[in-house]
Amino acid sequence: MTQNNNPEIGHSVEAAGIRTNYLEAGSGAPLVLLHGSGPGVTAWANWRLAIPEFAKTHRVLAPDLAGFGYTERKAGVVYNLDYWVRHIIGFLDALKIEQADFVGNSFGGALTLAVATRHPDRVRKVVLMGSAGTEFTLTHELDAVWGYEPSVENMRTIVQMFAYDKSLLTEALVASRYDASIRPGFHESYSSLFPAPRQRHIAALATPEDKLRALDKPVLLVHGREDRVIPLDSSLRLHQLLQRSELHVFGQCGHWTQIEKKDRFVGVVENFLAAA
Repeated sequence: MTQNNNPEIGHSVEAAGIRTNYLEAGSGAPLVLLHGSGPGVTAWANWRLAIPEFAKTHRVLAPDLAGFGYTERKAGVVYNLDYWVRHIIGFLDALKIEQADFVGNSFGGALTLAVATRHPDRVRKVVLMGSAGTEFTLTHELDAVWGYEPSVENMRTIVQMFAYDKSLLTEALVASRYDASIRPGFHESYSSLFPAPRQRHIAALATPEDKLRALDKPVLLVHGREDRVIPLDSSLRLHQLLQRSELHVFGQCGHWTQIEKKDRFVGVVENFLAAA
């Protein structure tokens, strides 16, 4: 269901005490999609093209994470990895999901790794797309994304950083993302998430390497070779650390793998999830 014909607003559930907006489609084994951390982001903005495809084989659940989208913003909250993990586990509990597959995009990948290492019984398989979760040097592009101040020109600059295929970057896309970033309460919470200096937030989102080495879950790493926001080196390092991992790198692709290479991305993920 949607409200006011806004596709970004779906169902609502209380998760770890937070009124949580989420999208749901399809039936079958649960597949949880965790979005990235761009300005004005929602689960719908990140996953709108992939959800109908994944819903052909799975029960797809895509929440707006705490501090983002149409999920409740509580006063006085300190957003950190512990808080986000507690929210995600609360989301699974609220929907009575004992175990799920996860697809985490960028920031959402870092949260997926934290959930998988802290609550391995709740996770079956892991897909990480352009993922954070290790320590790497802050890129100029990620610094700009996290430090975004609302203006159409700034949003135009940001989306240029995300995509290799510039034909995707229409003025309509820029306008819609800018409008999303200035909805009531959106920028106020966003600007509090990753204040400068920002290198520390990469470290704060990282799972300790010994925990990554010990993770006994199948992991698919997906990355765009031309990703300027999260460097390919992040996935290469994860591939070294995660014992049961495989890595798929798309050439001529930036940070928006699920958009720029949608059909191939969905196919690679579906094959991985279906494998014994």
